[in-house]
Amino acid sequence: MRRLIGRLWLSLAAAVPAFGRLLPPPVWAAYAANEYLVFPNLTYFTAGNDEVKLDVYKRSDAAGPQPTVVFMHGGFWAAGSKEASLLSLVPWFEMGLNVVNVEYRLAQAALAPAAVEDCLCALRFVCSHAKTYGIDTARIVLTGESAGAHLALITGMQLPTAAAIINWYGITDVQDVIEGPHRAPAAMQWLGGLPDREAMAHRVSPLTHVRPGLPPILTIHGDADTTVPYDHAVRLHDALAKAGVPNQLLTIAGGKHGNFTPQERRRIFATIREFLRQNDVL
Repeated sequence: MRRLIGRLWLSLAAAVPAFGRLLPPPVWAAYAANEYLVFPNLTYFTAGNDEVKLDVYKRSDAAGPQPTVVFMHGGFWAAGSKEASLLSLVPWFEMGLNVVNVEYRLAQAALAPAAVEDCLCALRFVCSHAKTYGIDTARIVLTGESAGAHLALITGMQLPTAAAIINWYGITDVQDVIEGPHRAPAAMQWLGGLPDREAMAHRVSPLTHVRPGLPPILTIHGDADTTVPYDHAVRLHDALAKAGVPNQLLTIAGGKHGNFTPQERRRIFATIREFLRQNDVL
């Protein structure tokens, strides 16, 4: 059953340009179906009656622990799902990494900081089950898109386990999207009802936690993004540089909130691969 699930999802890679080993996509798609075992819907945390789950995609043809990407989906902490993000995982499969796809409690289930707490628990679960799933705990990469990137950042900043963080147009100043000029109704669902909303927004903002010694961070952001403004990326980049944290900002000229072109995504994943190679992940 696990191999069948893997074949169903990984066959989608036939439509995706090769970024890692540069195999022709149809060749890689057929070959990759035999590379992975899938462990779906593993409960990593229980909150009341809620079982919070993640999926593990483990390299089955590799000897020893492997570098592993831990992915958090977006949706302003109020929408989205791990299942809806599967296509975002395909380039990581093509690179040959293990992948962990994380769900977390959304705003309607639990207000802030629940999603942050869940992702911290997910990373602890990954580390504590590293032997079972062939995970190299010295080569864990945290990543996500939008709110998922926010969670990847805040998780990696609070639990210094990651070897690198890949931030796809993430929210770095939470106050800005709940009460600032870029206020988003969906984001308000996560913090809107809290009596200490402003203090909580400060507490869960990655900009609050910038300090020396953080893992290397690569940020990808379009300079025409009106959902999470490019300014969030620039401010993070400047703060990290000031703190002496190795980091890189890849600006997508004219890029909006994701939905990058195939050409832009080729450039992005080439940059990611080089960034991970420089930081001893690949």
